[in-house]
Amino acid sequence: MDINLIVLILCIVFVSTLTRSTFGFGDALIAMPLLALFIDIKTATPLIALIAFFIAISILIKNWHKVEFKSAWRLIVASLIGIPIELWYLDDINENIIKLILGIIVFLFAVYNLARPKLIELKTEKYAWIFGFFAGILGGAYNTNGPPIVIYSSLKKWSPQNFRATLQGYFFTTGILLIISHGIAGNFTNEVLTYFAYCLPVVLLAIIIGARLNKKIHIEQFHKYIYIILIVLGIMLIGNSIK
Repeated sequence: MDINLIVLILCIVFVSTLTRSTFGFGDALIAMPLLALFIDIKTATPLIALIAFFIAISILIKNWHKVEFKSAWRLIVASLIGIPIELWYLDDINENIIKLILGIIVFLFAVYNLARPKLIELKTEKYAWIFGFFAGILGGAYNTNGPPIVIYSSLKKWSPQNFRATLQGYFFTTGILLIISHGIAGNFTNEVLTYFAYCLPVVLLAIIIGARLNKKIHIEQFHKYIYIILIVLGIMLIGNSIK
């Protein structure tokens, strides 16, 4: 393997993992577009799936007690219900339209929160069913289950530690299904596994640094960063939908 290519991949993985470890999400948002510039998408996708699953496990080992289980199990169950809905009923809906609508919603939500930070706070877990259900539909259809979960978590106004841990609980469960799917499809090639082995030390370092950053960020500042990331995600979804 080209040493320059490996260094590039390690740099991308470090930044994306640091973002995930600090805020709880955003690794794929950063890694996938950048990795696709240098390696085949069929290699990048299972590689990021492996790394994301490893990150979730690593964070949960020390932080499982900070998971908001009342919300997490509802989000997971609702997502599992939503996933087959797409397979049964939504095949004819244009993917670009869904991404455009989702991108606009995410973008407006984040911008409004930055401008009006006193937005409502969800006091009950019953809304987790709604957000989880739509996350399942979007995940099953277009692999974009993250935005509804992040929006729900931000409306709950959890501390940075609870926010980060709860998202890992959700992504850990959905990650199992993703890993199984890639395994059945034979996507874990020798190339993917070799890249993963190279990335492990960098991933571990980024997880450690991200954990320390997460603890140091004040809760109000933390949520501002979340909204900024959501704005970027919304713009990317909108841009992807009009290609």
